[in-house]
Amino acid sequence: MTLGEHRYALTATWQGNRGTGTSGYRDYSRDVTIEVEGKPVMLASADKPFRGDPERWNPEDMLIASLSECHLLSYLHACVGAGVVVVSYLDRASGVMREDGTGGGAFTEVLLRPEVVVADASMIEAAESAHKDAHRMCFIANSVNFPVRHEASVTSR
Repeated sequence: MTLGEHRYALTATWQGNRGTGTSGYRDYSRDVTIEVEGKPVMLASADKPFRGDPERWNPEDMLIASLSECHLLSYLHACVGAGVVVVSYLDRASGVMREDGTGGGAFTEVLLRPEVVVADASMIEAAESAHKDAHRMCFIANSVNFPVRHEASVTSR
């Protein structure tokens, strides 16, 4: 297996100038487009408490989504290696972000709640164990400085 360095690029464009730029805190929109070549444009904004558009993705949503999807993809890979056939996977992920009183803050944890269905009951133990391997393999979880916890359930069909 070859180890490599992978680079990612995107373009984030602020679209919120209502004519006076950032002349005041309430005078501009937080609307942003995020573009990656060859992919659909993502409409983003700040979270609603920070004067954002609640119909658009915000950075906090995207961080939790990144952790959830990274674990999911790492988990599927771990299951293949363990001979586990996954037939369904649903994650109800959540996170806690705490403001620090200075205009900033940080996530204190993210909780992933994967609900996995495997093809046969004999695979359940290996499927449960594969979550540990997935956590170890997940690039995103290994890149954050807060706990990413798992409360997984595994059943068979």
